[in-house]
Amino acid sequence: MPRQLEGPIRASEYSVVGPRGEEARELGLAGADWYRTPVPRKQLKELMKRRDWPGVRDTMIWFGLLLLTGGMGVAFLDQPWLAIPLFAVYGVLYASAGEARWHECLHGTPFKNRKLNAILFEISSFLAMRNPVVSRWSHTRHHTDTYIVGLDPEQVYHRPPDIARQIIAFAGLIEFPTSLYDMLRHASGHLSDEEKVFVPEMERPLVQRTAIVWTLILAGVVIACFATGSVVPALLVGLPRIYGVWLIQALALTQHAGLLDDVLDHRLDSRTFHMNPVGRFIYWNMNYHIEHHMYPMVPYYNLPALHRAIAHDCPPAYPSVLATYREIVPTLLRQLKDPSYRVVRPLPAAAQTAA
Repeated sequence: MPRQLEGPIRASEYSVVGPRGEEARELGLAGADWYRTPVPRKQLKELMKRRDWPGVRDTMIWFGLLLLTGGMGVAFLDQPWLAIPLFAVYGVLYASAGEARWHECLHGTPFKNRKLNAILFEISSFLAMRNPVVSRWSHTRHHTDTYIVGLDPEQVYHRPPDIARQIIAFAGLIEFPTSLYDMLRHASGHLSDEEKVFVPEMERPLVQRTAIVWTLILAGVVIACFATGSVVPALLVGLPRIYGVWLIQALALTQHAGLLDDVLDHRLDSRTFHMNPVGRFIYWNMNYHIEHHMYPMVPYYNLPALHRAIAHDCPPAYPSVLATYREIVPTLLRQLKDPSYRVVRPLPAAAQTAA
């Protein structure tokens, strides 16, 4: 097992332009070979097979529910006891574009048809307010160097943890203003030092063009609010990233928080847990997170089958979201006093071990 950083780690050290990145490279952690539970080639080929129908079906249901809840929310504005729960559901569905639709289309796996992947990726990127060019390259690095301190640009759970920031994030008051600032920054043609590390120079003009289009759309939403004297346009486009993001934030926290960093084994740095069908629809099966990181090209609708294929070699799946939080919350609180503490997931007795 590679070295485990002991004690507190300064926030700057998590940056891909910070000092820890070079140390990780010297230790051979950059772009290293990760352990993967062996799956017979024929079975893996079947699991990686993409189909259009599951993605089309689920996307049509998703859009239908957005239209239904959003439309009814507007129709019943004069009856808050109806409008509030309708917008609450609309917001959750809208925000699910981020950790679900955007994420899967980024991998290009929901549909066999590449154009369908591209269309849904652009739509969900806008709803999530994540620049599709920047996020594509950032997420590639996340999978290449998952939870490697100084190399993973998406490693947001630090030691010691910032509990207050995490609580505020549940209210959508972290990601929304940050995304808005990033959009305006990109529209002006400015990339951060971190983004310049992983976004190729030839792709940077597209970052700016996309941000300009988004800025114009959101400006149109603001103008519509003033023109109608109503906040309804913003309730439908933009603000759901605040009032609807709580569930996706709660689910995203389960992925890696409190687990080992700097290990080349996704069984030890990622979590898999069981969910009900509604939760899995909203989250597009990302509760199978060990499976997704081991084999990221397996479509979301095949992850349950992949889970069954490799379960014998993995830690037991948590029975529910609540069960993950029974581990996460005490872990984060303990890390406030002991930043070196991390959860070490037990592997089955017969499990193979990473080299």
